[in-house]
Amino acid sequence: MINRIVVGAHYGLKDWIIQRVTAVIMALYSVALPVVLLVQRPSTFEAWRELFASCGLLKMATFLFFVSLFYHAWIGMRDLWMDYVKPVGLRLTLHAVTVVVLVVYTAWVATILWRL
Repeated sequence: MINRIVVGAHYGLKDWIIQRVTAVIMALYSVALPVVLLVQRPSTFEAWRELFASCGLLKMATFLFFVSLFYHAWIGMRDLWMDYVKPVGLRLTLHAVTVVVLVVYTAWVATILWRL
């Protein structure tokens, strides 16, 4: 009997599911936010600030939207780099730059939302 090492079994299934889940989260937020804005109708910066300050759920939903967006983007960019950039050093550099940029964006969104 030959022992086989299975590498890559179901590779990508988890990422495929995560991309679908993050897409659903973004779609739900994209439908819910206009409804909230139609009800509240914030027209000034102070009104926007009050909307986010008074509704912790909106703040958390917005943060979840952006985390989902950035994770969705990470999976897409990672796959793009893996499929089309063949030099390993360049590919790893692009992966690292992408991760750093997305982490900075996430921190930036958190700073903006919790500063409001």
